[in-house]
Amino acid sequence: MLGQHGRGLTKALFTTPALAMAKVGITPNMLTVTGTVASVAVAVATLPQGHFVLGPVLLGLVLVADSFDGILARATGRSSEFGAFLDSTMDRLADGAVFASLAAWAGLHMADGTARTLTLTAALACVVLAATVPYARARAESVGATASIGIAERTDRLLVALAATFVVGAGAPQWVLTVALTVVAVASFVTVVQRVLTVRRQLATHGDGQGPAAGEQEQ
Repeated sequence: MLGQHGRGLTKALFTTPALAMAKVGITPNMLTVTGTVASVAVAVATLPQGHFVLGPVLLGLVLVADSFDGILARATGRSSEFGAFLDSTMDRLADGAVFASLAAWAGLHMADGTARTLTLTAALACVVLAATVPYARARAESVGATASIGIAERTDRLLVALAATFVVGAGAPQWVLTVALTVVAVASFVTVVQRVLTVRRQLATHGDGQGPAAGEQEQ
């Protein structure tokens, strides 16, 4: 939801800098790959070690900069199916690095007990669901449906997790991060359910939606 409201603002703020990048030969795909490398590197280098102030700040800056590739592509007329594919694929790597790094921190630094178990479980659930939410949308489009709805888009998930991480780094109790990761996991699961039900309803109006196509294997 936050992502939907923020796109207009990022477009207004970043179109001019994006056009300046185009003039020096920077392409949208370059920005996509660079942003992913930066996200993974920052997440792995800071979060497992408990650098919960520096890590979220740097990742927040990278998240904002992540808007540049799409804005640059649209502003220069260089949008392409491959660019969209690359962007989505790279986002999954970055998201996985963030939540897996938080899981690593919980495993390495939290005391044994219920809180550690819940934090690890929620963080690992976020890793899986961060990939499942966009997969549901992509799979829907492959069968002629649309599934862009949901209460937890990528921006929502990352902002909630990183904000809680920063707060804990600033001195808040660790359970704040546990709660935030649990909220992200539950909201992501709800989003998956929303998308499944939406696609089922759309396909049912065309006489489909009863099961996999004949001969189609599970993927």
